[in-house]
Amino acid sequence: MTDWHFPPEWQAQDWLWIGFPHDAEEWPGFLEAAQVQMAQFASAVADSGQAVRLLVRNEANAARAHSLCSSAVTIEQRAYGDVWLRDTGPLVMVDGAGGRRAQRFGFNGWGGKYLMEGDQTIGAEIARDAGLDVATADWILEGGAIEVDGAGLVGVTEQVLLNPNRNPHLSKAEIEARLLRDLGMERVLWLGDGLINDHTDGHIDNLARFVAPNTLAVPVATGADDPNAAIYADAKARAEAAGVVVKPVPSPGRVERDGRIEPASYMNFIITTHLVVVPIYGTPHDGDGVAAIAGLFPDRATVGIMADAILAGGGSFHCSSQQMPKAL
Repeated sequence: MTDWHFPPEWQAQDWLWIGFPHDAEEWPGFLEAAQVQMAQFASAVADSGQAVRLLVRNEANAARAHSLCSSAVTIEQRAYGDVWLRDTGPLVMVDGAGGRRAQRFGFNGWGGKYLMEGDQTIGAEIARDAGLDVATADWILEGGAIEVDGAGLVGVTEQVLLNPNRNPHLSKAEIEARLLRDLGMERVLWLGDGLINDHTDGHIDNLARFVAPNTLAVPVATGADDPNAAIYADAKARAEAAGVVVKPVPSPGRVERDGRIEPASYMNFIITTHLVVVPIYGTPHDGDGVAAIAGLFPDRATVGIMADAILAGGGSFHCSSQQMPKAL
């Protein structure tokens, strides 16, 4: 790896940025419930002993957040659109000598599908306010589209990285070269498709997650009607073919809303300094999913928090947050 690299999520963190839902059009009928669930997430991390910076859109949004959150949560008013700071926030790089800087990429609303005021600027804004220099790469990439293992391996899905709605002028080889260059990595693990009906076109952070060097957690289908069974099996096969150790985690099974398959996933967990927070959806498999993930992080507490209302807006806890790693 180069001196500058994007560290794994399990590296100790100074704080976690989280976006707070504010747009009733994005959560029709679910906004208040989504706010409650996001507040529970923010409070759990803050009460574990790690700082949380919860971004709110306006004064009314701030008042709602204050009414729901632990007093340990810091609330900051910002101009942002979507809450998905995993994609719009800064990727904070470290150099192993105490240095940190923010790496930004182009952002086009997940292939032009969701364009909201503030999403182009919030990443650089919060990075500079944190005292970080900001570099911007010459191509489009969202933070939820990558997973790193702390040992030079970056995982991605072909469905996102090779999608013509992102970087149609770049070949697979050119994208791979940019991943290595801009993230300080040594090799790329290419998985195939992400989950059915994922709003992002199939981000890896909803499909498979690194939990240790060269070790990837991948869901296992639960029930004969699990809509993503073939996708999980393909991810496992590709990872093992690349020499990656695969750890199985039960999936939530089939989750529908109004007859539409939802991209519900326990893989959208967030690793913080003291706590792992797993989204749950009220399915019979929630307990098994949380227990399996807890077994992968014996040095941290693990908690499951309902995220079905958040999912109605298109993501979950990992999507809504971005960490500030401690300097090495």
